Amino acid sequence: MPLGLAPPQRRDLRSILRRFDIGAPRTCTRLTRGLLNRGYHLVTTRGRFFLKHHLGGDDQSVLPVETAHRVVTALHGTGLPLCPPLTDRDGKTVVLLGDRSYAVHPWVTGRHLRGAALSLREAHRLGELLGRLHRALERLLPRPLGPLPGLGLEAADPERTRHTAEHLLARTRAGGRRTDFDLLAERRLRERLALLDRHARERPDRSLIPPTGWVHGDFHPLNVLYSPAGASDGTREALAVLDWDRLGTRPRAEEVARAAAIFFLLPDGTLDLTRVRAYARGYRAATGVDGEELAAGAHRVWWERLNDFWILRWHYEREDPRVDPQFPATSALVPWWCRNAAAVREAFRS
Repeated sequence: MPLGLAPPQRRDLRSILRRFDIGAPRTCTRLTRGLLNRGYHLVTTRGRFFLKHHLGGDDQSVLPVETAHRVVTALHGTGLPLCPPLTDRDGKTVVLLGDRSYAVHPWVTGRHLRGAALSLREAHRLGELLGRLHRALERLLPRPLGPLPGLGLEAADPERTRHTAEHLLARTRAGGRRTDFDLLAERRLRERLALLDRHARERPDRSLIPPTGWVHGDFHPLNVLYSPAGASDGTREALAVLDWDRLGTRPRAEEVARAAAIFFLLPDGTLDLTRVRAYARGYRAATGVDGEELAAGAHRVWWERLNDFWILRWHYEREDPRVDPQFPATSALVPWWCRNAAAVREAFRS
């Protein structure tokens, strides 16, 4: 077996290669990006592939992996830029080896883009792409009667949020020598408690939930691959929308706003509203959705962010520091968004 092989075990890897008939292994290298699944760049005598080890245990995964794979294959058949999994000799897309699940996809050479790296035209086309995906899902899948289990629509309860914040505050002081992360976490938690008091009456009303539909569920920069070089006009094309593990039903406008808050978050914790506006216009052009629906989705995502401490929970409860670098900008976004809520809604509306 050549050098450079990473997990899975060599015996499992040989079994996967035989099942998918993709040649003999040359290298299998662990990819460092991504939190919930393990991915490998697999090079064989027949080409390059992406080998995905589905870890499971994600409480936002609501459909079986093979069901999501069938949807991805159907969407790809409509001309959308996706990367469907290969099928094995039995016509299956998932191989079970003991308690491990694997899928194999063709390798796509591309790059991830976000923020100012996207031109205004590319931001517009990103919105168009998400709109096309939503419309295709609406045509392909049955109309949802409501959210799938585990994806409720009730806005976060601020009293529960306060309890969580107080618990995390105690954790920032529980160790020995306090770190810069502890100090920043304490400051942001105290700030968040003050903001919750100030904005408690702005909790989104359940009666004003934007229309629910099928969504990707995890649309962010690491799940969109772009061409390495631009076309004749300099615009880079989206080559593939990846990772459909969270395919489910939610308010579509929430996915639009949630993705914007990741794609266009700047290092100082502000949103690039010029690009947000271009992106929202692209989505509205592709779907016919009006600006008020997107503004309502943005309001719900603002409330979600105001009540969310997922990075701190990973750090203090899981003792997992992998997402710590995201905390400064992500935590700074919340007070900025509170001060600029009207401008953010207008960017989605105009």
